[in-house]
Amino acid sequence: MSDNTPSLLDRLSLNQQTLRQWSLPELADGCARAGVRGVGLWRAPVQEYGVAAAARLVRNAGLRVTSLCRGGFFTALDPGERAAALDDNRAAVDEAAALGTNTLVLVSGGLPAGSRDLPGARERVADALGELGPYAAERGVRLAVEPLHPMYAADRCVVSTLAQALDLAERFPAGQVGVVVDTYHLWWDDTVGAQIGRAGGPGGPGGPGKEDGSRIAAFQLADWVTPLPAGVLLGRGQLGDGVVDLRWFRQRVEAAGYRGPVEVEIFNPALWARDGTEVLAEIVDRFRTHVG
Repeated sequence: MSDNTPSLLDRLSLNQQTLRQWSLPELADGCARAGVRGVGLWRAPVQEYGVAAAARLVRNAGLRVTSLCRGGFFTALDPGERAAALDDNRAAVDEAAALGTNTLVLVSGGLPAGSRDLPGARERVADALGELGPYAAERGVRLAVEPLHPMYAADRCVVSTLAQALDLAERFPAGQVGVVVDTYHLWWDDTVGAQIGRAGGPGGPGGPGKEDGSRIAAFQLADWVTPLPAGVLLGRGQLGDGVVDLRWFRQRVEAAGYRGPVEVEIFNPALWARDGTEVLAEIVDRFRTHVG
């Protein structure tokens, strides 16, 4: 790394859902006090607080917004539903731009009711990316396709592997569409190391928005613990509590040229039930131990 490259701890970002018990002002104040310089935000609480007010709050705390979650859900067959989804995603792009982040995370959507056509659903995702990519790029925002673990393919995300995400993203300019590398969703895939290298692109090291072929728009961390809870959405583990080699993932994305934020995104009611300041201090400590 060059002398101008931020240290790993300086790149740590906290996704808002990790400390869901905190209000947006508490999140901004808590991160600032803990020396965490980035936050990943979610649309619903930002809309409730006010987009402009949220942008001002984060900026005044000395933080940056590293991503906005989420857009997507592009797989509907009904033309009216599809048009509504595109309109909502344009609004999400505008919100991301207003917050000062260049990364809008997309969850592609699951199979429509009664459908078994995974390839067709993925093709509708590609169609939506083609429509939204130029709109986002004009506003300084990149669409970040997030592959989710295959257990979500039916109802939430038909893009299950990094290879599938890259197959979609590579149809479009690198500055318009990238991918998310999330350890929780990808740890099980024995091709993921090669696919991270592929995501780095032929142009060498780069970052979000660079037209050098780099596709890695965001890097997110959570651990995999079992047994999974009912509904499986809220089963992400605290860093170091599960089976994921978090440091290996960090080394792979850096070898691919990624030097952007490292965002901790954990959905876990046990963490939400605890004191937020205590949880954040634990995350920083676990980050040093298991990621650094």
